[in-house]
Amino acid sequence: QVQLVESGGGLVQPGGSLRLSCAASGSIFSINAMGWYRQAPGKQRELVASIISDDSTYYGNSVKGRFTISRDNAWNRVNLQMNSLKPEDTAVYYCKITFRSSGYGPPSDYWGQGTQVTVSS
Repeated sequence: QVQLVESGGGLVQPGGSLRLSCAASGSIFSINAMGWYRQAPGKQRELVASIISDDSTYYGNSVKGRFTISRDNAWNRVNLQMNSLKPEDTAVYYCKITFRSSGYGPPSDYWGQGTQVTVSS
């Protein structure tokens, strides 16, 4: 079993900042990647940012230069610093982990429950 605990969502004014955090625990042998995705009402889920095992990072075009993803050394926690927030950033933000539970077999994906981010005046 894997657990992902997300925190840090909430209501913020345009131009403000929020920091999301995702803590992973459970039967994890190795982590290939962790990332944040978001889904706004009526829209498809999209990549916000991800970080992979070699510390390469990837960002959605709409958040480049405003959001920063980082992890702790133990790969237990991934953070998403969101600055210069806009109303169009309003969405439910989901943490995803790609991991192996043993040294064998392909990796698996696991999603968190999601945390609401609302950007509004």
